Amino acid sequence: MSLGRILIFFGVIFGLTVATHYYLWARLIRDPMWPSPWRQVATVSLVVLALSIPASMMAWRTLPRHVAIPVSWVGYVWMGSMFLLLILLWGGELARYGWVKYATLVSIDGGRRQFLAQLLAGSAGVVGFALSGYGIWSAIGPVEVKRVPVRLKKLPASLSGLRLVQLTDMHVGLTIGRSFVEDIVRKVNALEPDIVAITGDLIDGTVEDLGAAVAPLGEIRAALGTYFVTGNHEYYSGADAWLEFLKGLGIRALRNEHVEVRKNGESIHLAGVDDWTAHQFGHGHGADMARAMGGRDASKPVVLLAHQPVQFDEAREHGVDLQISGHTHGGQIFPFGFLTRLVQPFLSGLHRRGDSQIYVSSGTGYWGPPMRIAAPAEITLIELDRDAAA
Repeated sequence: MSLGRILIFFGVIFGLTVATHYYLWARLIRDPMWPSPWRQVATVSLVVLALSIPASMMAWRTLPRHVAIPVSWVGYVWMGSMFLLLILLWGGELARYGWVKYATLVSIDGGRRQFLAQLLAGSAGVVGFALSGYGIWSAIGPVEVKRVPVRLKKLPASLSGLRLVQLTDMHVGLTIGRSFVEDIVRKVNALEPDIVAITGDLIDGTVEDLGAAVAPLGEIRAALGTYFVTGNHEYYSGADAWLEFLKGLGIRALRNEHVEVRKNGESIHLAGVDDWTAHQFGHGHGADMARAMGGRDASKPVVLLAHQPVQFDEAREHGVDLQISGHTHGGQIFPFGFLTRLVQPFLSGLHRRGDSQIYVSSGTGYWGPPMRIAAPAEITLIELDRDAAA
């Protein structure tokens, strides 16, 4: 990326950060006219929280790890809380507009206007921070196993009950570390999977920084192997180095290719493609569905690992029976999912289009704010069965 584009990018981020915090200051502090010294204390606190956002983004590369971790927690928690406060305050604008119209007609005094401003600010603050607390509890609590039965027409009867565990969007980094990975591995092994599929966005950082945290994945026990495809975040963190590292853990990366996995004398195809954005990063990376599907036996079912649901239309054209994806986090913090749906055809869950199906996981970890609201994390156990109508 050129210097000019980098400056433009950070300029936009700076502008949005300033504008957002000015709005929060106006609605939460200025308009309610809180008495001194609370107004001054709140203003200083808001400035510090605003600075915590860029600080958390730069912490990994500029601060020692023992300092970077708490800085990141403060910045990312505030980022999520800020989003919730904005949503609540925007809703309050409707009440504010109606009140101003009414006050103009009946000449309501300034004291009542101030009371309304304090009521709206106080309500948004209480509800916003309560939701933030719930979201943090939901994100850092134990990850549950979600069982998803999937029927495939081409599945041989002897393979009914095949167990495929999907992990996706773990985002190991400053706020998700080795203990989280170890817990996930214990839960996966307890499921006695035939196949484990890691569908991208495993990490947010380099092998040098995070290799030790990711290493427990090498202890996964899957009868037919553990497989991996890249997500967009791998390309921000040195994809080639991570592919080599995962290979050393015994995890097979599927890069625009398919393999045949056998059990009980029968087999299915397991395919994988690079992330949809991978071509932007060069070095031979880029999704190639035709290559991944080329030369396979069309009479056998094929399960495709693809990080982004947006790759499903092309997968259907190549006769994929089941695609498993992540990337969306299920929206992670409601109502952010509505924005996600503008760029992705599916937010979460199992969907069918013709003879093809797609399952989109809400993700195993989280990205950015350590919060989840109405989109719980999951370890997905996909249990394949033969379609009785086949």
